[in-house]
Amino acid sequence: MKAIEQKQLAINGSREKKITLDITLPVSKVKTPVVIFCHGFKGFKDWGHFNWVANEFAKTGLSFLKFNFSYNGTSESQLVDLSDMEAFANNNYTTELNDLGVVIDFIDKEADTYNWDKNEIYLIGHSRGGGIALLKASDDRRIKKLTLWASLSEFESFFRPETIAQWDKEGVVYAVNKRTGQNLPLNKQFYGDYLANKEKLDVHKAAKLLGTPLLIIHGDKDESVPLSHAEALYDIVQHSILIKVENGDHTFGAKHPFDEANDVTEMLEELVENTVEFFVD
Repeated sequence: MKAIEQKQLAINGSREKKITLDITLPVSKVKTPVVIFCHGFKGFKDWGHFNWVANEFAKTGLSFLKFNFSYNGTSESQLVDLSDMEAFANNNYTTELNDLGVVIDFIDKEADTYNWDKNEIYLIGHSRGGGIALLKASDDRRIKKLTLWASLSEFESFFRPETIAQWDKEGVVYAVNKRTGQNLPLNKQFYGDYLANKEKLDVHKAAKLLGTPLLIIHGDKDESVPLSHAEALYDIVQHSILIKVENGDHTFGAKHPFDEANDVTEMLEELVENTVEFFVD
């Protein structure tokens, strides 16, 4: 088990706002691979177990970088609350995809500063972040391995007819944050961006072109993104591995806030162990 160190900073995102990020580094004399973690819808880099996950990865000798998409609703001063509703309302898939590109460019540029092996960059995407990660991995040869946790396999089905009708009528719809009770706004531009970039945002098409090794981990009791999404990607990507987690929900039993002393379960430990093994094998 390696000693670790942590750094926090902010870089310019793809659309004016900052990307806040955490870097968790193993203390090492040799260059280390770096894992990038992409959070999902209504998520953020400090949600639940993500800090524990970062530490666990770094203890094995892998650098771990997790970040907030620039328009995810957090801010530099409020990292654990979705408080910037204007930003949240104006987020979209292409912004997140471009933000991920900015983060990869940062790793490329700062590899010597943080003792990274920029030839070994890996991605993890959770939920919607999984779709973004797969799109990028399919298009960017700098990504050498990809893991999807409870990832969606396409975006189309989440645009329901009643949602589109409300956008047409009112210009905004609201997603309920069950944890906080917040009504989170999504402006019509979100759907417009998807329509304008539909081919670029085709996750199935990207999966067919994916050349990197792929590990898919998905709970069989996931109510947010059904297991069928994982099975669809597994069928498309012939060189993929699928691990079905028995009784696993969308966050594999994790919650927010997360108490490392009491909330680490065998399911979460296996999630990390399987992913680390995939990356270092």
